[in-house]
Amino acid sequence: MAMTMLQMAGTAPTPATMADGVLLIIDAQREYTDGMLPLTGVGPAIEALAVLLDKARRARAPVVHVRHQSKGQAFHPWLTGHEIVAGLTPRDGETIIDKSLPNAFAGTELARHLAASGRKNLIVGGFMTHMCVSATVRSATDHGFMSTIAADTVATRDLPDATGNGMVTAEAINRITLAALSDRFAWIVPKASGIA
Repeated sequence: MAMTMLQMAGTAPTPATMADGVLLIIDAQREYTDGMLPLTGVGPAIEALAVLLDKARRARAPVVHVRHQSKGQAFHPWLTGHEIVAGLTPRDGETIIDKSLPNAFAGTELARHLAASGRKNLIVGGFMTHMCVSATVRSATDHGFMSTIAADTVATRDLPDATGNGMVTAEAINRITLAALSDRFAWIVPKASGIA
């Protein structure tokens, strides 16, 4: 039976909770709902993120909203695609980090904000699974954090198969990306409702 590297190391699964974690919502922006990059399953993922956000607020856990911005048409700060989706709007006291690269740590103050929380566990969700979520979770490991991802809080889009064999579905990309992250970088739980 195949094992993850974490299992081989004898590490017991310890998903983050709102009592010991920081909620990190990545790029929950309108570009992915009604903009240039609509994602498969984005609606249910936003609903699951709202469950996490409500839990974090009730537990008074730190919340960080990451927002992508670019000078092009997509994610331009003056256009609607840059806006955080309704239902996940940041409140006073919640941190907003603007980034221009997939990795939310690159060129931002994210590491400093997380260090100030005193917590080493991240609860991560958002978009896109294979791009900014993956890049940020991998980098989080390099910064000394362990991530937990609820599988129902992420989404992506179909992509062309790089070998020229048609398309790879968003569902397959999600499963493969989460499997890859679970090998070393994150605890994966099936649903946001399962995070305490």
